[in-house]
Amino acid sequence: MPDLCYPIYAVGDVHGQLSQLEAALIAIEKDGGKDAAVVFIGDLVDRGADSRRVIELIISLCEAGRNFTILKGNHDRMFEWFMESPPRHDPHLLVGMHWFHGRLGGRETMASYGIEIDERRRLFEVHKEAVEKVPQAHVDFLKSLKIKHLISEKLFVHAGIRPGVPLDQQSEDDLLWIREDFHAHQDLHSHLIIHGHTAIDSPTHYGNRINLDGGAGYGRPLVPMIIEGRQMRPLL
Repeated sequence: MPDLCYPIYAVGDVHGQLSQLEAALIAIEKDGGKDAAVVFIGDLVDRGADSRRVIELIISLCEAGRNFTILKGNHDRMFEWFMESPPRHDPHLLVGMHWFHGRLGGRETMASYGIEIDERRRLFEVHKEAVEKVPQAHVDFLKSLKIKHLISEKLFVHAGIRPGVPLDQQSEDDLLWIREDFHAHQDLHSHLIIHGHTAIDSPTHYGNRINLDGGAGYGRPLVPMIIEGRQMRPLL
């Protein structure tokens, strides 16, 4: 597939940071117009206070015809799986951890829908309230998110890939969760891997991969990047 003749605007992990997302989208539209191709690398929800409004904004812009490609992050999948009946636990989590653990941000996401979590509540009670309060359109949106997006020599994915495994044989768990084995691999992959998932100080190009997660979930700026060929540059 030949490379695209226009730049791709890439947005790292949003993590419920509505005001930062709005600023990033304004900057993208100012630079590339309303038809700009935008790829979201996943983890729209958790940790920040406005996960609901982040989803509402992106849904509304997709319905308005914006050229968005939205990938699923592990946090988006944890939200999606909690909304199943019965809720599904992600087995990739450490023993003793769950979506409502303080490190993960599920409590903040539920709070954005008016659902409070405390240790006295039972899981089935929280789930029942979530089914009542989370719009089905939001659940359907989470289910619809892509796991990977291939453009020419570039592969956009949330967490990374398993080195040495063909792209069509990569597991969903690796694409959403992998860290150490992927980060330790310094040789070139078959594609330039553009990912998020692991928060760093600012988006960084490592030669064989680009990490877009600049830590917006921990209070750092959400900086959209312009990807042209195998190069990147910050928009803000």
